[in-house]
Amino acid sequence: MPLRILLADDHQILRQGLKALLEQEQFHVVAEASDGHEAIKQARALRPDVAVLDVSMPRLNGLDAAREMAKAAPGIRTILLTVHTEDAYVIAALRAGIKGYVLKNQASADLIRAIREVSLGRTYLSPGISQAVVDACLTKTELPADPLTVREREVLQLVAEGKTTKEVAQVLGISAKTADSHRTRMMRKLDVHETASLVRHAIRLGLIEP
Repeated sequence: MPLRILLADDHQILRQGLKALLEQEQFHVVAEASDGHEAIKQARALRPDVAVLDVSMPRLNGLDAAREMAKAAPGIRTILLTVHTEDAYVIAALRAGIKGYVLKNQASADLIRAIREVSLGRTYLSPGISQAVVDACLTKTELPADPLTVREREVLQLVAEGKTTKEVAQVLGISAKTADSHRTRMMRKLDVHETASLVRHAIRLGLIEP
């Protein structure tokens, strides 16, 4: 039976290309999603074997989507597609339960290898990710703690995408007052006082593309 794959990327052309590539390799793409929230919904409903998630997606990024997916459908193995090679990104992904970390500038064959490896219960990192990163993760080298909750990171991403407090509330299904409270606490934790600083912080975290 072919492996069942969920593809999540906000660029439809890229999704179509990946789908064609995967189906050529006899994988079965059972669902597609254009943002993190939709990916979680599809994962919960369809329980694919592997989820391939772009790290930079609107509404909810791939890393936080993977964290939530692990709770909603723990049997799914997740692969992150990203341009980030920095140690902090890789370690954060591994500690979040990501089983595959694939760089977008690698050949398409790299993703195929990643899917096959993680489906066997292994961890796959693209060539170019240093062994030092893996060692740091395995030895639990300390990283700067993220002061934000998952909900606050969601609000941060939406604000950085240009959404108003009212729009943030609508996307997250919460009241405007609650959304404003999350935003206020987030800004106090980060010690920032204007939207431009929030956008810069979101870029540093990889929540949005520069």
